[in-house]
Amino acid sequence: MKAEKDPKTGKWLIQYRYTDWQGKRRKSMKRGFATKREAEEWARDFLSKKSPDFNMKFKNFVDLYFEDMETRLRASTVTRKHYLIDLKILPYFGEKPINEISVSDIRTWQNMMLKEDYSQTYLRTMNNEIKAIFNYAVKYYDLPHNPCVKAGTIGRHNADEMEFWTKDEFDQFIETMMKKRQSYLAFMILYWTGMRLGELLALTIGDIDMENREISITKSLQRMKGVDVVTEPKTRRGIRTISVPKFLIADIQDYINSLYKPEKTDRLLPITKYFLEHEIKRGIKESGVKDIHIHCLRHSNCALLASLGFTPVEIAERLGHEKVETTLNIYSHVMPEKRNGVADRLDRLYEEGM
Repeated sequence: MKAEKDPKTGKWLIQYRYTDWQGKRRKSMKRGFATKREAEEWARDFLSKKSPDFNMKFKNFVDLYFEDMETRLRASTVTRKHYLIDLKILPYFGEKPINEISVSDIRTWQNMMLKEDYSQTYLRTMNNEIKAIFNYAVKYYDLPHNPCVKAGTIGRHNADEMEFWTKDEFDQFIETMMKKRQSYLAFMILYWTGMRLGELLALTIGDIDMENREISITKSLQRMKGVDVVTEPKTRRGIRTISVPKFLIADIQDYINSLYKPEKTDRLLPITKYFLEHEIKRGIKESGVKDIHIHCLRHSNCALLASLGFTPVEIAERLGHEKVETTLNIYSHVMPEKRNGVADRLDRLYEEGM
């Protein structure tokens, strides 16, 4: 490995050898460095990725981790992971050799995060991300152990109380949307179908079967790095067909009739997540209903269906949950009276027997 001045440009270049993925030795060169030190550091990082050992810096191992994950995860998921890891994990661990990161280092980082004003679910998400990186190192690169295991965890998967609107609260809210046709229709679809926001934004006119009163969910729209990207739904079961009540089909048809020469490939609602987040805040302020996040309209739909007597399995199929356990978790939060109802019914059965 040798750094030297490039006579053509006056900048630094470095020559190096490495073993490729087929086990063959290769010789290569990289040009354009401002300093000799920069050239040598780049070469060291490059070679550590080609022949990883655990003296390598944590940030370089994270690069290897993402190279693998980018072929296996949705682009939107990778973007979210990058955002969190780059901002919350790499500033603390990036320059440390991965084999020198101890349990106490993890605990110190956790304590730093606990002092910030983060939600319990966000704390758990951050902790899961660093734990996943170390799990990857243990499983695929023979790191002896994961320090996150002994360090324990922080945060909780779910908040103690899951927010949702009752039908009366939604009725009160939707009144504030009546003057904006797109806002009104968006929130009507979100509440009455339980679809995800990305699924709503990706809907095209052709996805709606007016005659059979069905909506086909086959895609999701995410905004990544300032560009709208259409992807598959979040889960395999996200690809589904939702039956739609007559009143909602009538609202959709009325909206489409108001459009100028609508095509089947046109997005039903060419609006943004930011627009709807602004609109829900406006509606909450004007209507006086409790403040919830736009995603909680899915929880509201789950609560509505549960109150009508639908089972968690039926609700999971409609919402596109990959596992029914996800639905059961929401179900248990939004329908606590169901738990109390069991005891009440047992009381009545006992009294009838007496």
